[in-house]
Amino acid sequence: MSEVSSGDALLFLTDEQLRQGIEAMFFAYRGFTSAPDAILEGLDYGRAHHRALHFIARVPGMNVKRLLEILGVTKQSLNRVLRTLIEDGLVESRVGTADKRERHLYLTETGAALESRLSDAQRRQMRAAYRQAGPDAVAGFRQVLEAMMEPRMRSTYGSLRDGGA
Repeated sequence: MSEVSSGDALLFLTDEQLRQGIEAMFFAYRGFTSAPDAILEGLDYGRAHHRALHFIARVPGMNVKRLLEILGVTKQSLNRVLRTLIEDGLVESRVGTADKRERHLYLTETGAALESRLSDAQRRQMRAAYRQAGPDAVAGFRQVLEAMMEPRMRSTYGSLRDGGA
């Protein structure tokens, strides 16, 4: 009998099952982003704007450097997104009190309303899927997602999940 790596032996997944999982993630992501995409399209914004709004809402006062780390985009790309959101009155950039070079980001009332509108559809969809799948599947799903994260991102996710910036 040939030796199988411990991870493969535990799961007994075939390449076909893995391919199906990959495809399921692609289609689930399309479904997960479709409602926000429709809202964003009407406003001439994209997913990068949504992600920025989401994390600024999640951690009000987050500095730009931290948002760069979370989003994993270039400074130029983030500056383009933030410039638009600030000019359109959705995000406010404040100079840091401890370090005047830092810019801290906050949603305006209008920005918070848009972020809520974008996220409400996703929360409804997640809630319905979680209810249908049940608590064991929810825990397993979260474990799979966390295992797929790069270690640095897993740490970032953990700090956000625990309420930290």
